[in-house]
Amino acid sequence: MTALNRALLLGIAAVTLAACGSSSRSSSPTPAPGTFDLRVFHASPDAPLVNILVNGEVLLDAVDYAQSSGFFTGEAGSFDIAVEAITPGGNAIVIDVAGVPLEADLQYSVLAVGRVASGGVIPPLQELVVAVPRASIGAGNLRATIVHASPDAPAVDVYVTAPEAVIGDGSTQPLDSIAFSEVIGPAELPAGPARVRITPANDAHTILFDSGELALPAGADLFIAAITNTVGGQAVSPVKLLINDGAGSSVVLDAGTTADVRVVHNSPDAPAVDVIVDDAFETPLVSGLEFPDFTPYVGVAPGDYNIKVVDNASQSLTAIEFEPSLEAGVFYTVIAAGLLDEVGFPENDGIAELVLVDDNRRIATEARVRIVHGSTAAGPVDIYVLPGGTPLEGASPAFAGVEFRQQTGYVSLEPGFWDVFVTPAGQPGVVAIAAPGLIFSPLGIYTAIARDAQNLVGALGLILIDDTPGD
Repeated sequence: MTALNRALLLGIAAVTLAACGSSSRSSSPTPAPGTFDLRVFHASPDAPLVNILVNGEVLLDAVDYAQSSGFFTGEAGSFDIAVEAITPGGNAIVIDVAGVPLEADLQYSVLAVGRVASGGVIPPLQELVVAVPRASIGAGNLRATIVHASPDAPAVDVYVTAPEAVIGDGSTQPLDSIAFSEVIGPAELPAGPARVRITPANDAHTILFDSGELALPAGADLFIAAITNTVGGQAVSPVKLLINDGAGSSVVLDAGTTADVRVVHNSPDAPAVDVIVDDAFETPLVSGLEFPDFTPYVGVAPGDYNIKVVDNASQSLTAIEFEPSLEAGVFYTVIAAGLLDEVGFPENDGIAELVLVDDNRRIATEARVRIVHGSTAAGPVDIYVLPGGTPLEGASPAFAGVEFRQQTGYVSLEPGFWDVFVTPAGQPGVVAIAAPGLIFSPLGIYTAIARDAQNLVGALGLILIDDTPGD
C-alpha cells in the first residue's frame, strides 16, 4: 500500500465511524470507556481531492486541502474503508482494505502530509498519525498539540506567548523546536489572549509566521497544524495554521497577509489605462496598461476601496468606478470588459469591471483551466475543450450558450495537449476562436479570456494567463 493510500485510508475513518452509528465527540464530552476518538486533516498542498466509500457507498465527497473533521467516537475495533481518487481521467478506487484497527482511550489525529510532486529536500506524500491519551485539562488552562505539517518550511521554533511579548532579545524562549512531521505536546498552556509566532530554528529575528492576537479559551483541546500557505500573501508567510478543537476547524493566516489583485485590459476600443485606488492619482496601483495586456498580482492590504480605471494620458476619463471589499488571503482577477463606444453591439452595455475570485492551489495530478467570455462581438457562444487532435465535427461543447461576461469556473484536465474552440451558440461549423495545440502542464492553472480584435478590426482571440510555476 502506498503512503498516499495509507494516509487517505486512515484519514477518512472518522467519516466511516459516523456512518456506522458512532457519536460525534462534540455531543459526547465524556466518551465511554472502550471507545476512541478520530479526526482527519488534508495537509498535502498539491494532492488531489478524494471521495470516501464504505461498503461501496459514498460517505464524503471532494475532500480538499486544509480541511479537517471534528472528532468522531466509536467502539474500539476495525473498519472496512475504500478511497476513490478524483482524477480528470475518471474516478478510480485506489484503496479497498478491510480491518483498520483503532484502539480504546486514544485520540487519533491523522494527517496526509508531504507533496505528490516531491524531490530533493521536499518530502513525498506520506501519512502522519498523532495518537495521544484522553486527558482532563486543568482549570484556567487549555491543551495544545502542535505539528509541523508543511513540507516547504524549514525546521522551526514555535513561540506561544502573550500578545505583547518580545522575542529575539533572549527574554522569551520558544515552546520547542520542530522539523517537518515532528510534534510538540500535548502541553497545557494558560488560556487567554495569546500570539503564535514561528521562526527558523535558532533565528528569533526572522519571523516566518505571526498570528497576531488570538483568543485561546479555557478548557479547549486544540490540535494546531502549521501547513503550507497556498492562498494570497505568500511573500508574507510560507505557512498558515489549521486549528482543530475536536468539533471543527478554522484557518489562521499571518496577520500581515494581503489580498492579491491583478488587472486585465480587455476593452478593445479603450486607451491605455491607470488603476487608481482611493483617489491616489499620483501613485496609481497600475499605470499605462494597454489592451490586451494584464498585470502580475499586486498585494494590497485587505479592506474596502474605491477603485477607478482612468485613461493614462490625462487621467480625466473615468471608464470604470467600483468599490470592492478585498479579503486577506484571496486572489482576485479584475477584468475591464466591454466597449467605451456602445453603438452597434447589443451584447455590450458599456465597459465595466468583471471581478473573479481565483483558486490558485496547484494540484500535481492535473491542470486546471478557466475560460471567460469577454468578447462583445461574439454573442452567446459554445466552448469546446477537446484532447489534442480530436475533430470538432460531431463533438459536444463543454459549455453551451455562454453569455458575455460569464465564465466556466475551473475545469480539471489531464496534463497534455488540448484544443479549445469557441463557436456561436448552436453553430458548431462556425469557429469564432481557434486555439489548437495548447499545452496544459501538471500543477498548471490557466485563465483564457475570449477577446475582440483591437478597435474591432480583425479576428477574435484569447488572452491566455498561465500561472504554472516557473512561467
